[in-house]
Amino acid sequence: MRILITNDDGFYAEGIRQLKEALEGDNDVYMVAPDREKSAASHSLTLNFPLRINQKGEKDYTVDGTPTDCVLVAIHGLLKNNLPELIISGINHGPNMGEDVTYSGTVAAAFEGTILGIRSIAISLVGKENLQFGAAKVFIKGFTKSLNNLNLQPRTLINVNVPSLPPAEIRGIAITKLGNRIYRDDIIQQVDPRGRYYYWIGGDTPIWEKIHGTDFEAIENGKISVTPLHLDLTNYNEIENIRKNIDTILKQFKDGI
Repeated sequence: MRILITNDDGFYAEGIRQLKEALEGDNDVYMVAPDREKSAASHSLTLNFPLRINQKGEKDYTVDGTPTDCVLVAIHGLLKNNLPELIISGINHGPNMGEDVTYSGTVAAAFEGTILGIRSIAISLVGKENLQFGAAKVFIKGFTKSLNNLNLQPRTLINVNVPSLPPAEIRGIAITKLGNRIYRDDIIQQVDPRGRYYYWIGGDTPIWEKIHGTDFEAIENGKISVTPLHLDLTNYNEIENIRKNIDTILKQFKDGI
């Protein structure tokens, strides 16, 4: 299978190296990744300056842009005559669960691939130090072989989170929904050597609501979390509720003209 791999930790990150090692024996793997870390870049595009691409190997390239830029450059430029059948973003250094998927450059690259009509997976390793990639490598190698059996619906991507544990200590695989993070973010104010204030977005380690069936619960139980995500963000349950109030909304609009 022809596979494009990318990430948001940068071309030289250990995770994408481990991902390439896991896949390249059985697949035709191309790596197009940011030339530096772009964590939390979300689904941003670079529009205000040209992108620079450097070839680092026969099928390896850096891009001085975001993960989304990397996917677009690959699909519409580098690989336009040799399109990948699958895009895998990762292996991310740290989790991408719950609402945090909206910030994640790792997940955004998979979103972009899905928008372009290519099956896409985001995979992240849940841990901070002494990361153990073995279980993630074993999982992604096998999962790619199972994709044709899944019959994924259009505009659906797969978000995977793997505990940073030895493969033998993984307690199973759970098909999950996104969890709810309890936010404890903070803005840290400091003064630079010239007396000017600067601000650093920080906070404690995230904690999560204990809800059954979520990605967080799976990780807490030592399981690999597999969450299907859909590009359609419409809350269908609220359409009729808002429709019932359309006369009031219309009146407010007309009164404001």
